[in-house]
Amino acid sequence: MKIKLARIDDRLIHGQVATVWAKEANAERIIIPSDEVANDEIRRTLVKQAAPPGVKVNVITTEKAIKVFHNPKYENDTVFFLFTKPSEVLELVNAGIPIQSINIGGMQYKEGRVQITKAISVFKEDIDAFYELEKHGVKLDCRVVSTDTPKDFKALLDSVTV
Repeated sequence: MKIKLARIDDRLIHGQVATVWAKEANAERIIIPSDEVANDEIRRTLVKQAAPPGVKVNVITTEKAIKVFHNPKYENDTVFFLFTKPSEVLELVNAGIPIQSINIGGMQYKEGRVQITKAISVFKEDIDAFYELEKHGVKLDCRVVSTDTPKDFKALLDSVTV
């Protein structure tokens, strides 16, 4: 499997993802490796219905994503990984999936999260996962849309007190 783009956006498929990021990725399929979304029939159905024309969407558990990625049957497929949180990315990286860069686009504010940009709020465990990803050599690319100037995400993380 060839990874064209990996992005964290807890809104999953919405206008920016469907019209900008999916086109930029130019991938045959969007894979959403999320146990939470895969086990929520309504959310899974809605996400699939929001898919851009001509792009297959698979909402699967992280465990299944790891198996599919390593299956030779899919070695020539191009994929856009879309995650809801950094721990999902870390799980795939720890399983040997070569994610070289992760675009952090949107993590909505929830109680207990600290807001670090207009579009990104994090829990302590998110910060820990981002630091782990960085240790694995994963580039942390913070942009809402592809035309934005990338922010130094590590500096943003370093400035957070939780």
